[in-house]
Formats: sequence, structure tokens, C-alpha cells
Amino acid sequence: MASNTPSLRVFASPDRYVQGRGAMEQLGALVGKLGYKPLVLTDDVVRDLVDDTLTRSFKEAGVPLTFERFGGVPTRAESERVGEVIEENGHDVIVGLGGGAAIDAAKAAGDNAGVPWVSAATVASTDAPTSALSVVYTEEGAFESYRFYDRNPALVVVDTQLVAQAPAAFLAAGVGDALATWIEARALRGTDAPNMVNGLPTRAGTALAQLSWDILWESALPALDAVERDLVTPDVEAVVEATTLLSGLGFESGGLAAAHAVHDGLTAVDETHHLAHGEKVNIGSLTQLLLEGAATAEVEEFAEFTARAGLPTTLTEAGLGDADDALLDRVVEAAMTPEETIHNLPFTPSHRDVRDALRAVEGVGRRARERAGLGEPEAPERN
Repeated sequence: MASNTPSLRVFASPDRYVQGRGAMEQLGALVGKLGYKPLVLTDDVVRDLVDDTLTRSFKEAGVPLTFERFGGVPTRAESERVGEVIEENGHDVIVGLGGGAAIDAAKAAGDNAGVPWVSAATVASTDAPTSALSVVYTEEGAFESYRFYDRNPALVVVDTQLVAQAPAAFLAAGVGDALATWIEARALRGTDAPNMVNGLPTRAGTALAQLSWDILWESALPALDAVERDLVTPDVEAVVEATTLLSGLGFESGGLAAAHAVHDGLTAVDETHHLAHGEKVNIGSLTQLLLEGAATAEVEEFAEFTARAGLPTTLTEAGLGDADDALLDRVVEAAMTPEETIHNLPFTPSHRDVRDALRAVEGVGRRARERAGLGEPEAPERN
């Protein structure tokens, strides 16, 4: 995080947010207000899913449609490559289409080329679409750094019908990512720790983080039931807003703490690469709650709720059930690098404190699964 203590409160947001069933039908007209020659960055799976819709949408809006194949990981090299495509072909706006990885790569490429960027989400698996930052990964999928921008996306579009048709595990991961927003934002209240736009957290950002939390506790489980059957219900609409808009605004302007730092640490070991971003964040949330000494009832209620949502609550599910101290030390070392958000906590945990809290997640998660009637946690298959 920033080395200089900020003195101003800062709140950041995208220029416009559009959500609803069939929102992709409007993408051409919405993007056409931002540029004359857009580039759409996406992978083959997402392109096949929306090709007909976007072809029709852009044609009706009189806007040319050009796709660029996303390499799959938002690395520095991938963003540089796409930035060069933008410049060489004269594109004046880039659209990141799909999940958080494509969206983060599009932000970085747009910043490299000096054009505005659009987040067009087909899943609600992370709160990346609204923010003025990207997570940069190595080719192997390990966290490398945060990359910050001086502006947010010009437009965010989320099609809830596509969210409902995607595997429910994507939405569950979004729930895991978003639940951490309040756990982390509340830890920063009353401190001088910076938020993600290098200002002091605003009350608005913190309040939106709490609103996201409240909606998820009310609507996440019925929403997950609905998307298992490809249904768009009021609960689905509420959860998509909570995981995308409210969590995005909340984490950026409210600030991050230990949960996302532990996520970053987990990416440093190969054993966890099968987990989605929000799944690793959920392990981080449990670790932060234990590190803070949160009330037992609160920790156990959170663990049971997230287990019922299909999120991992044990090291076993994360591939670390039999991890020795040396392996967990690698996770903790990566989570506690000087620039990490764990240092935003209002206390200074030691390496041993963090490792012990992470290790203690196993027992908490196992008890939660037992109460929820979910049985023993399963370790991932090793290749």
C-alpha cells in the first residue's frame, strides 16, 4: 500500500452501471456513446456464448464489432500485447467481456493505450468490474501486484440472464469475494489506513460494504438455488448488485485488510490454483476473523453460511490439508509482504499469528460443515 499516510477521503466509482436481464442486447448502443471503433477482449468460450447477441446489438447501433482473443491470464505481457493491438488498429475504446480476468486485462490494456475501458460481465464471480485497479498475475497464476489507474471504467454492464445461466459456482465465488468487503472495511474504520484509491475510507464506501453484506446474508442462498435452474429472480438481481456494484465500490473506497492479503498468499503455492478468486478470499476471511479474535459465534456462523453457499471453509478443500509449516510459511510470507493490505489492520500480527490463524481455519470449517450436514471436506485431486 501507499507509503505516505493519506489525509483526504476519496470515493471512486464507474461513470455508469447497467444491470439486468438482457443487458448485453444494449451493449452496442452503450459502447457507441464512448467510441467509434471498439475492441472486445474475451475468450473463445464467452465469445461463442454471446457472439450472436453482440453481432445484432452492435449492428443495430451502427458500431463496428471487433473481437480480440484473451490469453486467459491478466499478466503484464498480455495487457501490453492487447494495448499494442489497440494502438496499431486505431481502436478508441476497449471492452473486457467475461469474468474478472478478461476485465482486468482490458483495463490495463486500455490504460496502456490511453483509451477508456468498459467492463461487460457475463458472470458475477468477483467485484473487479467497477474498480480502478487490476490484479496482475504471473503466467503460473500467482499474484504479482495490484495496478492502479486514475479513472474507473467508463461503463459497467452486467447481464443477469447470463449470470443465471453460468455455473452456480461462479456466483458462489462472487459471494465469497463480496462477503470479505465488509469484514475488511469495518477493520479500517477509525484508522488512518488507506483505501484502494489512496485516500482515507469514506463513510459511503464503508456503508456500501455493509449493505453488500446485509443483502448477501438475506439473498445469497436462494439466489444460488435459482441459478442452479438458470432462473433470474429478485434474489439473483440483488446478489448480482451486491457482488458487483456494492462490493466493488465498498472494497475500493472502504479498503482491504487481511482477507485479500491471505488470498494473495494462497496464490503463491501451486496447491491452491484450483480455487477461484472468491474461494481463496473466503479462506482469507475466516483467517482474518480468527486473527482478530472475533466472537466464536460470529466465526462459526460465517463458516457455516459460506459452507452452505458452496465455498471452501477448510484448508483441506484448498489443497493444504496436509500442509507442513514450511508450505504455510510460503503463504504467510507472500501475504505479509510490505505492500500487502494485511498491514491495514489496526494491530500488527506476527508471522506466527497469521500462520496459526490460517491453520485454525481447518477446525472451524470442519465443524461448520458438520453442522450444515455437508460431510467431510474433500481434497482436490492432484495431477
